[in-house]
Amino acid sequence: MANKNILLIEPGYKNKYPPLGLMKIAQYHGVHGKKDRVRFIKGEDRSVLDEAWDRIYVTTLFSFEFDMITRAINFAKEAANEQTDKVFVGGIAASLMHERFVENDDWRGIRFIKGLLGQPPAISLRLDDFSEELYADDRSGTPIEDLPPDYSILNDISYRYPVNDAYFGYASRGCIRKCDFCGVPKLEGAQRDVQPLTLLVNQIRALYGEKKDLVLMDNNVVASARFKEIIAEIRDLGFVPGAKLSRGRTPVQRRVDFNQGVDARILCKDSIFLRELGSICIKPLRIAFDHLGVRKPYETSVRMACDFGLTELSNYMLYNYFDTPGDLYQRMALNVALNEELGVRIWSFPMRYQPTNLPDRSHIGKHWSRYQLRSLQLILQATHGVVSGAPMFFKRAFGQSDEGFECLLLRPHHYIFNRVWFEALGGRSEFEQFEREFSKLSGEQRRELIVLLSSCEPRQIKELSRSTSDTQLKRILRYYIPISKDEEAGIWANQKALQQVAIEVPEDERVEDAGLHEPIVTRSRVHLEMRGATQ
Repeated sequence: MANKNILLIEPGYKNKYPPLGLMKIAQYHGVHGKKDRVRFIKGEDRSVLDEAWDRIYVTTLFSFEFDMITRAINFAKEAANEQTDKVFVGGIAASLMHERFVENDDWRGIRFIKGLLGQPPAISLRLDDFSEELYADDRSGTPIEDLPPDYSILNDISYRYPVNDAYFGYASRGCIRKCDFCGVPKLEGAQRDVQPLTLLVNQIRALYGEKKDLVLMDNNVVASARFKEIIAEIRDLGFVPGAKLSRGRTPVQRRVDFNQGVDARILCKDSIFLRELGSICIKPLRIAFDHLGVRKPYETSVRMACDFGLTELSNYMLYNYFDTPGDLYQRMALNVALNEELGVRIWSFPMRYQPTNLPDRSHIGKHWSRYQLRSLQLILQATHGVVSGAPMFFKRAFGQSDEGFECLLLRPHHYIFNRVWFEALGGRSEFEQFEREFSKLSGEQRRELIVLLSSCEPRQIKELSRSTSDTQLKRILRYYIPISKDEEAGIWANQKALQQVAIEVPEDERVEDAGLHEPIVTRSRVHLEMRGATQ
């Protein structure tokens, strides 16, 4: 039954890593499996409409990209000539929002797969043997989840993933935690071990050649009972400190990345964890810092990491959950202090919380407001989503204190866009006048201001003065009216000669998604110049 036509579709969103699930499905169907003809597309490539497809798979990743996922599924229906029984949809969003997908009448007949393909293929894909569906008799074969990824399909598309030259896999699945904000318990369940890394790496190497890096997507590897064995395997595979891969004339540095981070609450209990991690070429060491309640284990873990030579660190900072803006600022500031004291490099990546079943980024945490979230996004766009550990840079971007940070989040957005212009150049007098009037507002007036600014789109701000009887608020609201595109273009032209200081974090060390592409910013560039600042 070989030589069937199989189409793989990834929605057209920007993402850092290639679609591992589709790569494993390609292995199942491709030249080393069922010997079908496999085609991979990203987005909507209408050239595939000229062919007849025996099966179409659509992957999903970010639940908040629901609109783009919808387009991909509808395109798959079109490519299948409306034969929805040929379309299979799986992945993170399809698992976490399963009911939303299944209940859509337009997608009746499509199979939405929840969770991992961890059973024999026909069982995982819910194939009907009675209807003689393609490969419905494969009820005892190797689970698709356990197959090595097929790297060859990445050559089918022009999109280039920032991380691609790596062995992608897992040393463990699931997690011992059941954090309310996390989708892992629903996706993968309890912590468990998987097939040996050596087997995976050897399979990939034999089929697709040597890869530079080892990227492991474990959710909590330090909780594994096999943790020491996993690290020993990594060492035996050659990923030790200073390891290089010889390619051509110039050897390239290798690295290991547990890209979902490690658990500070476990790391701090015993030095063995960081001693073991220090024995491989891990870069960066990613540690989650989700709220101030884990400050003590987090700080202890960073100090211990430094003792074992792990000086390049990265962390995820959840915000917009139960935290306050001040909570986020204190976590960022702690990293700056640790950088200075220990001489390490910690890059922080604030990650905006969204419920795992929400199809957009509309969630607003209890202690945040819509306007504050927009303001923070503008700041993070200017810093490329990164919080530098350099004090001057940090304070320039995020303020001198948590109170200063909260005031910064309440500035008119064009003051954040063009900070140097309004703080030091032609707009300085206007900005100083705003600061004087803003400083006169009471706490109650500032809270009302936040509510007003969060109640409408920027273009509607000029109408807000009708919504309050407070004369001070009416005066301050005038500063929030967006400036025209021509005015902004003039500001940009006057600032062209200013020194721009970039935050140099390699693309492969950044986070998967920091919410920087959310379409609330329509201008082509954000100006948060750090003239004279050092990293």
